[in-house]
Amino acid sequence: MAPARLQLERDLYFRLLELGAREDLAPLLEEALALIVEVTGARKGYLAVFAPGESGDAPPFWIARGCSAEDVDGIRRSISSGVIAEAVATGRTVMTPSALDDPRFRDNRSVQAHGIGAVVCAPVGGSSPIGVLYLQDREPDGSFTDEDRACAETFARHLAPLVDRLAMRRRRDQDADPTRPLRQRMRVDALIGRSAALAEVLGQVESAARFDVSVLLGGPSGSGKTALARAIHEHSPRADKPFVELNCAALPEPLFESELFGAVPGAHSTATRRLPGKLAAAQGGTLFLDEIGELSLGVQAKLLQVLQAKEYYPLGSARPEKSDARVIAATNADLQAAVEARTFRGDLFYRLNVFVIRVPGLDERREDVALLAQHFCAASAAKHQLPALTLGRAALRAIEAADWPGHVRQLAHVVETAAIRAAVERSPVVEPRHVFPEPKGEATADARPLLFQEATRRFQKQFVLEALEAASWNVSEAARRMGLSRAHVHNLIQAFELRR
Repeated sequence: MAPARLQLERDLYFRLLELGAREDLAPLLEEALALIVEVTGARKGYLAVFAPGESGDAPPFWIARGCSAEDVDGIRRSISSGVIAEAVATGRTVMTPSALDDPRFRDNRSVQAHGIGAVVCAPVGGSSPIGVLYLQDREPDGSFTDEDRACAETFARHLAPLVDRLAMRRRRDQDADPTRPLRQRMRVDALIGRSAALAEVLGQVESAARFDVSVLLGGPSGSGKTALARAIHEHSPRADKPFVELNCAALPEPLFESELFGAVPGAHSTATRRLPGKLAAAQGGTLFLDEIGELSLGVQAKLLQVLQAKEYYPLGSARPEKSDARVIAATNADLQAAVEARTFRGDLFYRLNVFVIRVPGLDERREDVALLAQHFCAASAAKHQLPALTLGRAALRAIEAADWPGHVRQLAHVVETAAIRAAVERSPVVEPRHVFPEPKGEATADARPLLFQEATRRFQKQFVLEALEAASWNVSEAARRMGLSRAHVHNLIQAFELRR
């Protein structure tokens, strides 16, 4: 082997060894791709890791460099038929000075549509690839050399064990889903996540569903108490009967009583005919009373009668109606403190307090944020009939790094708005600018109040940047100073789009 060739391989190997110290797959792929693009002079690069036994159109781990969303789409199409498919199927490197002129690939629609020229594509993992390295268009003349091919093969050979180790770790972590046993017994697809906090709540849902008793759901506003109440109903013996919701804070007291208990003709100015209430609608099923802490003391007394005697009086009626509805109540208030302050009846509190479930906020289940965001992105695209959208890696990291004081509800609204912004721009990928748009000019920023989340994000960005600069951009040292993991700091750098 020539000395220059030997030196190049040795340099690549040692630089990859340095990258191998990474504890997370995403930074490894990103920095490894940057390295081989630099060494070969490629204009565009794509590095993907396949799931075991798969090489489908959407690899679970991938990174692109110098590529637009349209470029990535074209590259991915070649996974099933084209340059990448050839490299994966044969386990050998594919190199061509022009895919457009190569008889093997020129009839491929993706090659024609994207005008793909010089390519070198090496399987990561040899004859049984665990991934693929794709390089396109070389500086300055656009053609790759035999030395570039050798670099790509050396790179892919040395990268394979590093990627395999981290990919296996990530899959093992993802497989460690404490909610899985519960999901196998219950249909709770609407409750997204796999955190230990969510698993604990699902276990309580399973228990509460079995017993026909009142349930009190606590936890911050926007944490998903309605979805939890519905899950309890759907797994209870009442599942084939109605699930009826009523927000106790949404209506003034006279209208609320009519909405809950119903009214006979003449009971009030709008009761020109008999009006059935929510209790009648929920007969045999479940009545979900949200924000129950907002009920007036008068309505609380009437609700207590429903729970104790299983009967109620519609407004204006002297004849009681029988009630057979299970009551699930929810609140973000401290009802025990409200009892002590005499704003909530103690006897009603103890009637409701039979089975209590506290719903954790997003700050207690941070590992569920990415899954929820991806779910809301897909749901928003379907709801508004938008083209297929994906949350970009940078946007996902920005979302994971942000604080969500409004919890699941706030996250859902923000992602829905971001999806619409991306669709308006005709972008198939939701980027950080769609999720957290910057104020347009100082006048705009000064004219509107700074939201808590935006202020927090600005502080975090400045804090991380100052820590990196103080550590001369030594990520490990900056992570130590901030008390964070190195992988999390890499995520923050990407989320805030920080540059040295």
